[in-house]
Amino acid sequence: MILSNLRRCCSYRTATPCAFIMLVVLLVVMNTGRAIGQPKTVAEIALYQGADREKILIEGAKKEGQLTLYTMNTWTNDVVAKAFEKKYPFIKVSSWRSQSMELLKRITEEYTAGRFFLDVVETTPPTIQVLHKEGILQEYRSQELAYYGDDVKEKGKNGVYYCANREIYISLGFNTKLIPPAEAPKSYKDLLDSRWKGKMSIAGSSTGVWWIGNAIEVMGRDFIEKLSYQDVKVQNISGAALAGLIVSGEVPLSPTIFDSNIFTAKQKGAPVEWRPIEPVIANVAYSGVMTKAPHPNAALLFIDYFYSKEGQKVMMQGGLSSPREDIGLLEQKFKKSYLESRFQTLDEYEKKYEEWQNLLMQLFIKKR
Repeated sequence: MILSNLRRCCSYRTATPCAFIMLVVLLVVMNTGRAIGQPKTVAEIALYQGADREKILIEGAKKEGQLTLYTMNTWTNDVVAKAFEKKYPFIKVSSWRSQSMELLKRITEEYTAGRFFLDVVETTPPTIQVLHKEGILQEYRSQELAYYGDDVKEKGKNGVYYCANREIYISLGFNTKLIPPAEAPKSYKDLLDSRWKGKMSIAGSSTGVWWIGNAIEVMGRDFIEKLSYQDVKVQNISGAALAGLIVSGEVPLSPTIFDSNIFTAKQKGAPVEWRPIEPVIANVAYSGVMTKAPHPNAALLFIDYFYSKEGQKVMMQGGLSSPREDIGLLEQKFKKSYLESRFQTLDEYEKKYEEWQNLLMQLFIKKR
């Protein structure tokens, strides 16, 4: 009705220039089905805060149909991604899990080559900081970020570049059929007891390297050298895979085990236990959206879900702690060491990491 009246009033003979322009604009809007000012670019979508934001994201994500996620966490890679797909069945999540340095290498190589596959990344402080400094992370907004403190966000002019989404801990995991809880080590010094000679393993991945670094920070280089005489085996696998060997009993105990892996194993009835040997390494993860995200609508939907109370509860089912302020953290009464957060630059972090990695090689691998 409105359109027909405008056509009659705005004929070529009688229409004023202004009325004719208004008619053209209205026809364009109605024919394209897009409101003026609706976000189109990655930046516009990431920072859009209109009342129709969710509707726009869902419509856009249905057209995109997929999302690519890079993460270093097994639970995020599997359970969280599948829970998101269940909530939004029109989006297929393609995820890749690896260590933080491998994630950084792959992302920077892709961007340098002009190959833009990635939408959302979840990784450690040094890696996320480098991605931000390189201009690879897109500033974004989400209504869910109101429930997170400023100390876990990297703020921009209009939103954030990244925010913490989980926290897990590395310490002692052991098989209770092989080692009664009352006899298991309770401190770093206990690991030097002769009864554990030949029974311990440490992960050869970044998890093991971090543990070596933390042990040096806490106990000194002399402790690590003494530990090397305990015939500690270095398993060239991730901390998560090593936890599986503890579940099976192939490895009696290891100080390089994530609490979340033991938590989920115990839920399935595995004879395992996790014990905090203080100070425990706290592994914090942050998430960000890529500036060249090929599926920006799906990416923002995932970010909303990731930081929502629903998404955080899914993560906590895996034994992970949530930084969201209104959900309540899992009780962790032990002392924590935020090892990675101590470094201000990637160069500083890489130098120390290489030093710890060389010690792992010299004292526990070449020595054997």
